[in-house]
Amino acid sequence: MSQQLQFPEPVQGTGSVAAGEAAKTDGMALAAANTKIEWADACANAIEMMARRGTVFQAADLIAEGLIDEPDSPNRWGPAFLRASRAGVIEAAGVQQSRRTTVHRSLCRAWRGTPLYREGSAA
Repeated sequence: MSQQLQFPEPVQGTGSVAAGEAAKTDGMALAAANTKIEWADACANAIEMMARRGTVFQAADLIAEGLIDEPDSPNRWGPAFLRASRAGVIEAAGVQQSRRTTVHRSLCRAWRGTPLYREGSAA
């Protein structure tokens, strides 16, 4: 018969959710601040174009469609999609395996245009 392994509460080495969110916010702000305005604008336009279609998409689709070039750092994607999400242009549509060959099909967020945006009522 086996026994269940017991861990002390909290598990040493784990971080707090608040600290994780703060680090994420700081990292996204740093990435946004170091993104070339031309790429950020082109990415926003590409996201808006895909959002109007009403289909589910991910960052790789923007490149595959020829709407945007690969950014100088993959850290540029997060702030671009976050901005569009907060503006009501897109909403999360689950997760998918990435179609980018450079990330070996890891999971990534999938998006779709919000109904309000597609109707012309948002952003």
